[in-house]
Amino acid sequence: MNLAKSERAALADLFVTLGPDQPTLCEGWDTRDLLVHLLVRERRPDAAAGNYVKPLQGWTEKVAAGYAEQPWTELIDEYRSGPPIWNPMGWGKLEELSNGGEMFIHHEDARRGQPKWKPREFDPETAAALENMVGSGLSKFALRKSTVGVVAQLPSGRTITLKEAEPMVTLAGEAGEIILWLAGRSAAEVELTGDEQAVAALQASDRGL
Repeated sequence: MNLAKSERAALADLFVTLGPDQPTLCEGWDTRDLLVHLLVRERRPDAAAGNYVKPLQGWTEKVAAGYAEQPWTELIDEYRSGPPIWNPMGWGKLEELSNGGEMFIHHEDARRGQPKWKPREFDPETAAALENMVGSGLSKFALRKSTVGVVAQLPSGRTITLKEAEPMVTLAGEAGEIILWLAGRSAAEVELTGDEQAVAALQASDRGL
């Protein structure tokens, strides 16, 4: 089972446990909002475009409101079943590319929105998938607005240059924590070292996947 499938299944189970009204790391969103976002993203591309194109935001909100009115258990079942057959997000390798990071990050959004959360320990296959994601073009894209260089340092000793620039800041942590930090999540357990001003500039930069 790839990361997209395993994280989808785990998040669906967590939605069942948490219910629709629990907080998440996504500002202003409870668990229902998060689940609706995921469904609109992969089932209503006409409405998902409003997340990026302001003139379409009204349509996105209308479609999302329609989903939000459906029973919670039905929404979970729909999400658990994966993208509809016509959506390339569910096709072979495209599924992992499209959904591996998305499912992992939003699973952690729901987990870490709750009190007393702790980082997970991953099996070797999942850990390898997350490490590969750290070195992906998507991770580098997350730092497109950074004015300083960034090199990721993993516990294994492996280093991955994410942004070529000077001065250079080191971003150290487990692969999953680095991915969450790159996605803009403040709850990620990472350590930034380097020139003090460079670290401050990186922390203040707008980042996201």
